[in-house]
Parts: sequence; structure tokens; C-alpha cells
Amino acid sequence: MTREPIAILTAGLFDDHHAKTAHGVIRYGSRGIVAVVDERHAGRTAAEVVPFCARKVPIVASVADAAGRGARTLLVGLAPTGGKLDAGLRAGVVEAIEAGMDVEAGLHTLLRDDPELVARAERHGVELRDLRVGPDDLEVPGGDPPPAEVRVVHSVGSDCAIGKKVVTLELDRAARGFGRRSVYVPTGQTGIAIAGWGIAVDHLIADYVAGAAERLVREGAERGDVLFVEGQGALFHPAYSGVTLGLLHGARPDALVLAHKAGERTIQGRSDLPLPPLPELIAAYEAICRPIKAAPVVAVALNTSALHERDARAEIQRVERECGVPAGDVVRFGPEPILGAALGADG
Repeated sequence: MTREPIAILTAGLFDDHHAKTAHGVIRYGSRGIVAVVDERHAGRTAAEVVPFCARKVPIVASVADAAGRGARTLLVGLAPTGGKLDAGLRAGVVEAIEAGMDVEAGLHTLLRDDPELVARAERHGVELRDLRVGPDDLEVPGGDPPPAEVRVVHSVGSDCAIGKKVVTLELDRAARGFGRRSVYVPTGQTGIAIAGWGIAVDHLIADYVAGAAERLVREGAERGDVLFVEGQGALFHPAYSGVTLGLLHGARPDALVLAHKAGERTIQGRSDLPLPPLPELIAAYEAICRPIKAAPVVAVALNTSALHERDARAEIQRVERECGVPAGDVVRFGPEPILGAALGADG
């Protein structure tokens, strides 16, 4: 990681789901965050605007304000569709470099590929760090299974941007709270910004996604014996299904936890594509894993943020009846029911 303390740039979109990098780092990260840079919400705190963040990080109007609070690194906190560095974000990056701040970004547009940004960084003696760049020596998977004593639990989704990362992080945190040697395995740029390691698999050559997943599981096994692998994309999303399948086949999990946003009826960005019923999704995920390694869906983790509490509890009960596995909302009602199912006989 680059220097602390850090500021997080969201460019007027802090309350939008595209600011999930900012939200995740604030809620789960251990680094010192002095400010969020977001002119539209300046004067408030992160928790006031997005209660999920759970930390009273001040929101300021400019990079200069963040620098005045002692920020030494600027993290781009947005994950825009397509992952490109637009003009608004670029202006913030330039301002940070000119203020002598390192810059981290998890975009598909790499900072290191921008000659002007590189020249500015060299002139001011600061570092540009691209979180989505993977190792140079990745290969296709070799077929080496995880150590027998390691349990691999993989969070998968009915759709994109519904909370797979949150489910994974909450389960890992809860497992460690119970004394387990648990490891969160990051597979995307936000997870890397939180945990300080991992591979953003959606930026890789397609042939190497499964190999990256295999490597991540091996590295995770050196850190602990219960691995919670963060899912990416969704099996039936026409834009992002490839990375989902690569992770499943490379990680070869022992169990799956299906994340779903309650109330959603169609695939994100595709109103013409209805979401399959949850039992059909469960059957599809299990079938796609079976030829490589059987991995049952042991629980459904619901995102009930759009429902009132009574409706949320009723939906959890309905899903349990429909799917025949435990269900719950790990943020709203706690991760214990999902964790117990995920750990299974190891629990």
C-alpha cells in the first residue's frame, strides 16, 4: 500500500452504488482515512450519507481540503461501469499529484499508461498504484487442489453489485471473531484496497482467470484454514458471466453462499432479462461446479436494504422455505446463520 493517511475521491457520487469501493474501504479497511472528497456531500460524514459505512469520516469539497487534513494518498473510490478514468476523476487525480499525494486507483484505465500523469508523478516524487494489475507470471490452472484441511467457501450472486463482497467480508470477520483462522480472499480492486493483497480477476487475460483463482486459494491457505473467496459477476449476467465461471472452476470451493438482492426481478442493466427463480439459480451454480468439484449452495445471503424490517424478516423465511437452506441478511441481522451453514461440519 502507498502512504497513509488517505483520502477517498468520489466526485459527487458518494451516495451512489458506483462508490462501492469507497463504502467498502471505509467500513472494512484498517487504514487511516482522513476524508472523503465529494463536493455534493461536503460538510457531512460518511455514515450520515451512507449509514452502511458505519464511520464518521468527514466529507470535504476538494482534494486541497483533504491535503489540508494531512492526506498523503488519494484513493479513487468509484467503480464506474467499464472502469474508465473520466474527466472528473482525472482532474482529482491531477490535483492530488500536484499536492504531492500518491494515488491509488482500481480502474481498467491504468494510471501508469497515461504519459502526462506519469510525468507529473515523477516531477512531484509521488507513486501511482494500479490496484487492478495482476502478476506477470499467471498461467492457466494446474489442477492442484487446495490442501485437504482447508475449507473454501465462495460467495456467488444472482446479479452484479448486490453485496457478494460484503457477504464475504462479514463472514470472514465473524469467523475470526469465533477464533477461526479465517481469510478473506480478494478478487477485485475494492477487496485489494481493503486487505492489501489479492488479484483483480476481471482485468486479466480470460485464459488466466481460473489460474488466478487457483493461486489465490493457495496463497490464502498459507494464511489460514477457512477461506472466504469473494465472488465476481453473476452466472447469468451476459456482460460478466465469464469471470464468474473462471473463479468457480479455479477456486474449486467446498461450499457456495448465494447472494441475492431481495425484490430484484431483472438482471441489472437488462430489463429484458428476468432473474431466474432462486432454486433455479442454485441448481445452475451447483451443476456448473459439479464436473470440477461438487460444491453445494449451503445458504442464501439476502440484501434486504430496500425492505422494511418486518418485510425483510418475512422474505428471509420465504426464501428458506423455497430453497431449503438457511437464509439471512448478514449486515442487518448478523452473519451467524449463514456462517454456521458455510462452516458446515467444520463449524
